[in-house]
Amino acid sequence: MSPISSQTHALSINPTTGEQIGHYAYESAEALDAALTRAASGFSRWKRTPLQARSAAMVALAQALRDNADAMATMITEEMGKPITQARGEIEKCAKLCEWYAEHGPAMLAAEPTQVEGGKARIEYRPLGPILAVMPWNFPVWQVLRGAVPALLAGNTYVLKHAPNVMGSAYLIRDAFVRAGFAEGVFEVVNVTPDGVSRAIADPRISAVTLTGSVRAGTAIGAQAGAALKKCVLELGGSDPFIVLNDADLDAAVQAAVVGRYQNSGQVCAAAKRLIIEKGVVEAFTEKFVEATRKLVVGNPLSSDTYIGPMARYDLRDELDQQVRNTLEEGATLLLGGGKAEGAGNFYEPTILANVTDQMTSFKQELFGPVASIITAQDCAHAVALANDSDFGLTATIYTANVELAQQLTGELETGGVFINGYSASDPRVAFGGVKKSGFGRELSHFGVREFCNVQTVWLDRN
Repeated sequence: MSPISSQTHALSINPTTGEQIGHYAYESAEALDAALTRAASGFSRWKRTPLQARSAAMVALAQALRDNADAMATMITEEMGKPITQARGEIEKCAKLCEWYAEHGPAMLAAEPTQVEGGKARIEYRPLGPILAVMPWNFPVWQVLRGAVPALLAGNTYVLKHAPNVMGSAYLIRDAFVRAGFAEGVFEVVNVTPDGVSRAIADPRISAVTLTGSVRAGTAIGAQAGAALKKCVLELGGSDPFIVLNDADLDAAVQAAVVGRYQNSGQVCAAAKRLIIEKGVVEAFTEKFVEATRKLVVGNPLSSDTYIGPMARYDLRDELDQQVRNTLEEGATLLLGGGKAEGAGNFYEPTILANVTDQMTSFKQELFGPVASIITAQDCAHAVALANDSDFGLTATIYTANVELAQQLTGELETGGVFINGYSASDPRVAFGGVKKSGFGRELSHFGVREFCNVQTVWLDRN
């Protein structure tokens, strides 16, 4: 039997063992056309479904996720290596997202009446239509639902094109929608090549596009959406700064930096990748950070004791390893790790690079894996300048006892989010997104609900 080709199938490779655990044939142009037809037909019905009923459907979806949480979490772990405890947490977070929007979303979509000269007016939030979502592998369920739930609540339908290595997770998400009672066409999954994505973007049945992924992918998708005159939201990479000032609580800062850098094996867009430490505490911080990182358990992600599992793809581990090597050749100091782990599996050692400067690879590029870079700042102003010296602008963190100062610094940081004395996170109650090459548009909060709405002005009795 000839081996299954990645040219014809989406392949799921278990990064812990290197074994192929799934293969899914790419769909034909006819199959894609049928899915778009279902999404368009589903939209004509779903947008007329009362908002109260759409909210109730989100509650049912939350229950469907919880009912199948073990299977979904295991699929995540086997497909991309996320430690099982974190995978279970991802499913529960998605269930809570559904419930939160079911409770608070309708108010965000309510008409907004106002008085205008000579009459009355109101703002209405109308759905746009089927949304094409091109999603990544690092949070296989959360990344999908944090965009899908608010868009669906607003009355849109959703067409998911997931990353090839997590198609098993994609189909489990679809199954959850079915079990929750969603009608055909409301949530569709398509397994297509990049050519299929391009056809979908150009198709008049798709009303808008959202992508979470690399800058390269965002550039391509954004250009195609622009050519088709379609709204798009892009959540791209990040090289997020984690600033620690001299007066910070170092124990708290270290604990947050460890979680912020090494959660999900460091494969997080908004991870604390550049640790910018003021010179008065850089030595003490570094000592504590190395000690805490050294204690992290690396191993089988199906074990509840494991904190760092394998990286999701072998090509990405090779790329990360080369970035580390380049940074060391440029003069950085290796304090911990620094290479591929021996033995089976796609593991990379938890790594700490010190004496990193703004001219080195790990400062200038995004390192998507368990590698932290420590950069010394001469003072507070220098720390902010270093933080902003990046093509990216997703989130930033500031640790300091002077909260008033931190609040002043938020206005100087060129990022979509700033965390004071806490590491980066996403929550449905607040908006998430970036600036510069980290993308544009917002997910979550009322911004996520309205992002794919026609903001319609209705005038009454204008004389």
